[in-house]
Amino acid sequence: MSAKTKIVVLHMKELIYTGIFAGLGILFVILLVIMFLPRKNEAPLPETPLPEATADPVGTQSRYIPGIYTTELVLGSQAIDVEVIVDQRNITSIRMVNLNDAVTTMYPLLEPTFESICTQVYERQSLEEVTYSADSKYTSLVLLEAIQNSLEKAAASPTPAASQPPR
Repeated sequence: MSAKTKIVVLHMKELIYTGIFAGLGILFVILLVIMFLPRKNEAPLPETPLPEATADPVGTQSRYIPGIYTTELVLGSQAIDVEVIVDQRNITSIRMVNLNDAVTTMYPLLEPTFESICTQVYERQSLEEVTYSADSKYTSLVLLEAIQNSLEKAAASPTPAASQPPR
């Protein structure tokens, strides 16, 4: 039995190139994973309840039908949804759904203006007296209209006697 010996010749230059390209490939894969993994919200939306002094007394009629209400907002060729979550008396959450990087790039004032409006709405539990800067007037008006449309969908029906059809 004869064993055939194989001799492998490795050139140092080829080993270095192979090591560099393997390192770059691994770095590229890591960057792709970091870029395309979904990000968790760093700061969750505040959910501030009404202070006890301004809360509706027990037994009064509720302001909203609890649920999630959305209004579609079309910005250029992109559509996003403004989602409002309410319980019987409070606006608990407002957020933008289906917001992609193209929209935030084309409309840079959208997110900061939205956060400012949401903070005021959480504090006041109303869209009345919401203030905004002159720089973001039109963005604010569009966002306020979308939030208002969602709140109108959530509004509790008037008293049962008023909602009965005429005889």
